[in-house]
Amino acid sequence: MKKYIMALDQGTTSSRCILFMKNGKIASMVQREFPQIFPRDGWVEHDPMTIWSTQISVATEALLKIGASWSEVYTIGITNQRETVAIWNRKTGEPIYNAIVWQCRRTADFCKSLADMGLEEEIKKKTGLVLDPYFSASKVKWILDNVEGARDMANRGELCLGTIDSWLIYKLTGGKVHATDCSNASRTMLFNINTLTWDKDLLKLFDIPESMLPEVKPSSSLFGYTDKSILGAEISIGGVAGDQQAALFGQCCFNRGDAKNTYGTGCFLLMNTGDDAVLSERGLLTTVAWQIGDKLTYALEGSVFIAGAAIQWLRDGIGILASSSDSEKMALDIPNTDGVYFVPAFTGLGAPHWDPECRGLICGLSRGTDRRHIVRAALEAMAYQTHDVLTLMESESGTVIPALRVDGGASANGFLCSFQSDISCKPVIRPQNTETTSLGAAFLAGLGCGMYSSVEEITSLNKNPTVFEPKMGKNTRDQCLNGWQNAVKKTILR
Repeated sequence: MKKYIMALDQGTTSSRCILFMKNGKIASMVQREFPQIFPRDGWVEHDPMTIWSTQISVATEALLKIGASWSEVYTIGITNQRETVAIWNRKTGEPIYNAIVWQCRRTADFCKSLADMGLEEEIKKKTGLVLDPYFSASKVKWILDNVEGARDMANRGELCLGTIDSWLIYKLTGGKVHATDCSNASRTMLFNINTLTWDKDLLKLFDIPESMLPEVKPSSSLFGYTDKSILGAEISIGGVAGDQQAALFGQCCFNRGDAKNTYGTGCFLLMNTGDDAVLSERGLLTTVAWQIGDKLTYALEGSVFIAGAAIQWLRDGIGILASSSDSEKMALDIPNTDGVYFVPAFTGLGAPHWDPECRGLICGLSRGTDRRHIVRAALEAMAYQTHDVLTLMESESGTVIPALRVDGGASANGFLCSFQSDISCKPVIRPQNTETTSLGAAFLAGLGCGMYSSVEEITSLNKNPTVFEPKMGKNTRDQCLNGWQNAVKKTILR
């Protein structure tokens, strides 16, 4: 009897598999880290074969862990680190070079040359993205230009390119399927999010043959079947989405204005904008959230560069925190920060300020300041930065965000969630299951293969979340926000 949905969650530092029951409960979970490759300063790569081997091994182990078999898996959903791209031989399935990771900056000079040519606005209108080496297109061009024989092979139609979802689909199906979903396609800087096609002008600009590209399918649809010689069973691949879009789906953000924030090393905020591709004037990204059938859903995306990383720095860098989990208790030991603000601009500030040159600042120190004030200020900084992006999203979309759904490691911190609610004056909703990225992939796959009849049925499974309601008075809130804005100004002007 088929009883599990398998979610393959291929991340930047680890490969994970979670087996979900139909009701969204976790039956089994296995995760394995893999090596990061740093050939030069600012270059980041992964071995695609290592990604494949770790992903298939955790999938097998997740079944063995509960004594289940492949025949009990109803369908597979895939979610993945976005923008990371691989190129492989169409016939042999062998990569011609390591996958270039989204963090890699090797193509910065090329992207700058395109910006100097005045192409930034045209690219943004077509793709919703800012011109940056973060995205896949310039990485593909680099491989074709720098790997011996690669461009000749590409011109002969012998190569496939794909984000990591495409790579996994190709391997799982024994090379029978070369496909991606529209959420991942929208992160390549080669996909026109208005026409939903690979853009011929962009392919020409980046000098990439169209024959290399995968077929783009709806996020919730039949991508193909696993090869029996690989898994011992033919299992449908029913859903695919990039990790942040999958988390938005897993949080049941199905209506315009619904938003989620993932608190990790940084923060990823996504807001559902329905069928409206809202183009930002202040540095937010416009992206495809998902496609179900013929219905396309767009999102606005904003990033906070440093969130949980500030807590890690307090722990590992200057040693005023024994463990990250102690931060909540320390923050609650005091009524407020006593005027201390921490702007963690270790790598500059993102939206809405966009100053890559400024650096971090702790201000408002007095003789009465102790480590608790600084730890609390670091937690509050996560909420302030999130609030800044939420405010920008509301302004540019003309839509009020009714509540903020949260996930990620730091969402377990009750103080942070409560302060976020206070400072943004919105309910903050934390689901029972915070593995929302994998859950979103499972939901998309289950919907794509008929296990769920509708998104309404999926919403009904999202029961008993923890809701943090705003309690802070307006005067206190305004005073806190004014203090934060003044601290940010000091950071930028230094």
